[in-house]
Amino acid sequence: MPTAKELAPDRLRRVCDPASLPFETTANLPALTEVLGQPRAVAALEMGASIPSHGFNIFALGQPGSGKTTLIRNYLQGRAASQPVPPDLCYVNNFANPRSPVPLRLPAGRAARLERDIASLVDELRSAIPKAFDAPEYSEQRDKVMREMEQRRQAIFTELQHHVTQSGFQVVKGPTGLFVVPAVGEKLLTEQDLEQLKPEEKEKVHRVQQRLQRELEERFRAAREIEKGARDAIRALDAETAAFATRHLIDDVRARYRDLPEVDAWLETFQSDVIEHFDDFRGGKEQEGMPPNFLQALVGPDRSFVRYQVNVLVDNSELKGAPVVVETNPTYHNLIGRIEHQSAFGGVFTDHTMLKAGALHRANGGYLVIPAREILINPFAWESLKRALKDRSVDIEELGAQLSLVSTVTLDPQPVPLDLKVVLIGAPLIYYLLSAYDEDFQKLFKVKAEFTTYMERTPETEQACARFISTIAREENALPFDRGAVARLIEIGSRAVEMQNQISTRFGDMADLVREAAHLASQNSHEAVTAADIRAVEQARRFRHNLIEQRMQEAIERGVVLLDTEGTAAGRVNGLSVLSLGDYAFGHPSRISATVGPGRGGVVSIEREVELSGPIHGKGVMILAGYLLRRYAGDGPLSLSASLVFEQSYGLVEGDSASMAELCALLSAISGVPLRQDIAMTGSVNQHGGMQAIGGVNEKIEGFFDVCRVRGLTGSQGVLIPESNAINLMLRDDVVEAVRAGLFHVWTAASVDEAIELLTGQPCEQVHDAVGRQLSRYAELLRAMNPPPEAGAARAS
Repeated sequence: MPTAKELAPDRLRRVCDPASLPFETTANLPALTEVLGQPRAVAALEMGASIPSHGFNIFALGQPGSGKTTLIRNYLQGRAASQPVPPDLCYVNNFANPRSPVPLRLPAGRAARLERDIASLVDELRSAIPKAFDAPEYSEQRDKVMREMEQRRQAIFTELQHHVTQSGFQVVKGPTGLFVVPAVGEKLLTEQDLEQLKPEEKEKVHRVQQRLQRELEERFRAAREIEKGARDAIRALDAETAAFATRHLIDDVRARYRDLPEVDAWLETFQSDVIEHFDDFRGGKEQEGMPPNFLQALVGPDRSFVRYQVNVLVDNSELKGAPVVVETNPTYHNLIGRIEHQSAFGGVFTDHTMLKAGALHRANGGYLVIPAREILINPFAWESLKRALKDRSVDIEELGAQLSLVSTVTLDPQPVPLDLKVVLIGAPLIYYLLSAYDEDFQKLFKVKAEFTTYMERTPETEQACARFISTIAREENALPFDRGAVARLIEIGSRAVEMQNQISTRFGDMADLVREAAHLASQNSHEAVTAADIRAVEQARRFRHNLIEQRMQEAIERGVVLLDTEGTAAGRVNGLSVLSLGDYAFGHPSRISATVGPGRGGVVSIEREVELSGPIHGKGVMILAGYLLRRYAGDGPLSLSASLVFEQSYGLVEGDSASMAELCALLSAISGVPLRQDIAMTGSVNQHGGMQAIGGVNEKIEGFFDVCRVRGLTGSQGVLIPESNAINLMLRDDVVEAVRAGLFHVWTAASVDEAIELLTGQPCEQVHDAVGRQLSRYAELLRAMNPPPEAGAARAS
């Protein structure tokens, strides 16, 4: 005969024996260096981080609190330590096109050195160039050019004046220039004098005047050419002087960067620009009128030298390997960088020194870790990351310019080649949604690193947990943990995953327990953290979180919420549910009742009818009805109308873990056989009457135990759970001790038959027979109320 089995106290909690741990305290243990409990994720990380092919970036998925970010950062930092340090990145002015600054990549540490060298060079040039132009040699050469020009100009005009005078004309200055006018001696001829001349003489004077005017203009053109030649000579002299003053200074700097062709080429353009703009270095020259760049003059007298500055965006001089950057706020600008602007008198301006690096620049040559949710909720960030990965370059672009929101002149920096691994960290739902709806996702993130929430509990993993606890204690400068405390933490890890043979890998929760226990032990002046300290932390945590649980227990204790823990009753059973408040979950017993009668309505869940139940609970009720059909409807349809309800339940009911309790209450109501009220039960049922596993079994047992303890333990009370849930038991110490003392019991069952026998104290077949007889009576009542038509009437119709 099927029989429910009572579990021995040793099966209610898998205890970790402190004697099995080969140390006295964690102070004697080495630090944990490997990733614990994540072999699948580590294998994926190793493959994704090592393969150089394009698109093999990593998406790490797992439940929150599983330590993904910490584990990934530690793993990548360990791997990056043996990799080469990537080059520095700086932007310099593009003298040919200032709107398109040029990126330079230099070996680590040399970008900052270049910045200092250029700043020092500019200071030296600001001193050397004025000195060169103030030198006597320069003044003599310039004066010589000016004298030669003046002599040649004077010779031209002297010769012209002599020639004009001999021809009977004089040169006079008019409002629009110089003119040739007829004259007799020193006297200029007037129009009246010319009118008195004979026509042929007048014509001759006119021809000579035109010829002389043309000669005058030719002499002026010659004079202007002489002046232009002088200006060119002075310009060449200035350029030669500037080149002479700067050549040795710039050559000294270029000699330090001969091994870097890009830097050497830029220094060559730097030298050409200095020579071209040598006037900027000649301080103290007074300029008349408005400066050519009024805005530049307003924002600072040295802005003209900003064009020569080196803007170091990434300085890797302090790195010991490849960079590992964790960007927790992946906005558009935090990823790709930004172009800043400076305002002055209502206007804005920018230059290459206002370029700022993003996370992609800082992580270039290494690894970039990004929370998936954060990058998806930041506008334009996800698309900018994909574009950078597809183009294999990062291009700093103003978001306003990209969207054509502003028309302000801005920069268009040349892109920087990109070579890095991106690791996205997120929940499984995000991974599967991106896989389904983003066509680029699978091309760019080809490596899936899945983190599990538990690992097998073996002597090796228990020892590894001890090393983890030791590592956290050292990092926090906390007290060491004795092996009793470590054993207790291992048991807590098993309870967290509700499996006796597994331990939770959500090490963030364990680390918090370590910190709290170490703090408490320190306050109590202990030399090491003990198991008693861990228990005290557990109790303190429960006290901080269980206010609602306590209020609900008080309602049961005062009789506001009706619940029996003694005696028997037909059609009524104590069900168990779990209430989760996010950071705390607890078990809550509630009365489930059933009423039955003859009819064709079938089984009705009142919660379902009033939309206070979820789809899974509705499914459980329909499965329950399926069992009734299979068991009792062999000879015809069920003649039954029944209702099920969670009494005094005013919130949403979801899940099928009460379907076995509902079935037992229904069978009791039909058969009239009473059920024990000192037993609560949980478990789902299938259509064949099998009892199936459920979740939250520890909280459910403890919830009913707390009610019984307040009312007084009688020695007959207990909880019935599915047989397959026995391995999930990690009950509190007080529950285990009550079972050990015979004051409380935990039974397991594999089917409804075993459950019915325990709850009724009768053989299951006897109960089934009673149910069958009652259903037959219901069928007879219905037939009597609705007799079939007579045969004759049927033929007549």
